[in-house]
Amino acid sequence: MRSLTAALVALGAIVTIGEPASAEDLKVALIYGRTGALEAYAKQTETGLRLGFEYATKGSMTVGGRKIVIITKDDQSKPDLGKTALAEAYEDDKADIAIGTSSSGSALAMLPVAEEHKKILIVEPAVADQITGDKWNRYIFRTARNSSQDAISNAVAIGKQGTTIATIAQDYAFGRDGVAAFKEALAKTGATLAAEEYAPLNATDFTAPAQRLFDALKDKPGRKIIWVIWAGAGNPLAKLQDMDPKRYGIEISTGGNILPALAAYKAFPGMEGATYYYYDIPKNPVNDWLVAEHKRRFNEPPDFFTAGGFAAAMATVAAVEKANSTDSEKLITAMEGMEFDTPKGKMIFRKEDHQALQSMYHFKIKVDPNLAWAVPELVRELKIEDMNIPIRNKR
Repeated sequence: MRSLTAALVALGAIVTIGEPASAEDLKVALIYGRTGALEAYAKQTETGLRLGFEYATKGSMTVGGRKIVIITKDDQSKPDLGKTALAEAYEDDKADIAIGTSSSGSALAMLPVAEEHKKILIVEPAVADQITGDKWNRYIFRTARNSSQDAISNAVAIGKQGTTIATIAQDYAFGRDGVAAFKEALAKTGATLAAEEYAPLNATDFTAPAQRLFDALKDKPGRKIIWVIWAGAGNPLAKLQDMDPKRYGIEISTGGNILPALAAYKAFPGMEGATYYYYDIPKNPVNDWLVAEHKRRFNEPPDFFTAGGFAAAMATVAAVEKANSTDSEKLITAMEGMEFDTPKGKMIFRKEDHQALQSMYHFKIKVDPNLAWAVPELVRELKIEDMNIPIRNKR
């Protein structure tokens, strides 16, 4: 079986793993990049999803008497495979609801498939604004934060009068949307954006763009910051640090990340930014359970995208219970404006674009010698009412 699975992955096929389902079961398809550049994110999403269903159903794994069956499909973070995987989930597997995916590019390819099949797709953890923006349709809901939530929270954290900022991001939807939203939010803080640089998704050499950013900032008065928005491998933070930005009085800033990536943040004590989740920040019963159970089962705390998968499961159960159905029209009616609990506290699906409004967290990096990663220590919780998240669709 392992050999067959490996062969199928190598051939670019969609690999489906899951237990057999009956017609009476509640079938949930998880599309995710289980192999490829975002593999770590995908695995956390699946772990969180399974734990979230367990918590939301009090261990029964049933909703309204229907057994929850999770069907997983690996899209390798490739748009063409994501599109095919979702169509197969709806058509062949008869999925009632789909959740995914890890890559923003793949998620964007999946949106028309949900509309064509008139089936609900809960986007988790892809971030690009276009997903609930100009590419959105009414069958799309998103528990993941969007680029605007990332950008606005980071702009609030580091953007102040007299500060000059430059950005470096990946040259695809996640990075481009993130910088666009950051630029818009930063304008309201009094800070100045001096330059933007974009690097390939798989870039490992940042010498040329970093030098251009240094040149754009080095002669500016006041506080000078390079804000990094990056997903997956590459580690631009370390590469920028190796080029000694401090000689120009330049600081580095970025958002939160998974625990292995936070290890690199140890080189940046005092660095400020904003994050979606860190296991020790939210104080509520849902997060208490998640942290305790995750440590008990895996001997480590839950991570960034574990919380996201958990939130998607909580939203799914809340929606099916409220609608008392998996009919798409009844689910849409139930989910628009729906409040639901998550490890981050309350989320709300905004009626206008089905984006989950949620808290974000302004942090300052603290180095704890007893931990392998740096600690994003809470400075301030940025609540739903603290952030004016634009509505970017054309509804």
